[in-house]
Amino acid sequence: KLPAIPQHPDREENNMTFLIDMLSFAFIRRALLVGIFVSLCAALLGVSLVLKRFSMICDGLSHVSFGALSVALAFGWAPLKFSVAIAAFFLLRITERAKVKSDAAIAVVSASSLAIGIIVTALKTGINTDVASYMFGSILAMEKEDVWVSLILSIVVLGMFVICYHRIFAITFDENFAQATGVSVSFYNTLIAILTAITVVLGMRMMGALLISSLIIFPALSSMR
Repeated sequence: KLPAIPQHPDREENNMTFLIDMLSFAFIRRALLVGIFVSLCAALLGVSLVLKRFSMICDGLSHVSFGALSVALAFGWAPLKFSVAIAAFFLLRITERAKVKSDAAIAVVSASSLAIGIIVTALKTGINTDVASYMFGSILAMEKEDVWVSLILSIVVLGMFVICYHRIFAITFDENFAQATGVSVSFYNTLIAILTAITVVLGMRMMGALLISSLIIFPALSSMR
């Protein structure tokens, strides 16, 4: 007599069961929630940044944010809040000064910030897992405070982008025409800079300082192709 053929459950049912089992873990739910919000912010802002030729500024800003995070962790300050403030300040300075828009200047700012972050960390605490997670990303290691800060700031970014969409659209494609029609170009450029700084800092926890610029730039470039 031949042995009975084992009855395997349907593959789709297995996949659904596996997904439900994964979502039963709190850190998976936090990672999924923050990942969706940060990805939406990055995709929306990426189009404006690519068309305005600010792509390399995102990479420089991520290194500035890593330096700020290192300083905050070394002195026991709130890393995300401190980094948002420092990153926004540096990005505004970069976009305001035409001479800093060159590739060489951005490279100097990136390398200097990364070096400062590593030196401060080595002198104060040593290279620990917290800094490594910010440098290379650790979406599964997000704490509750990080999740709440990320969600609130992501909602602010999405809300401001939706409210100011038409004016952001205008200055992205033709600043001179937008200014001629009465749009405050400097104000909305500043708004884009601040929203970008917030998105970069939030995304660093998920993808790390070395890869967050790709999350902002690659979707825009892919869609344009």
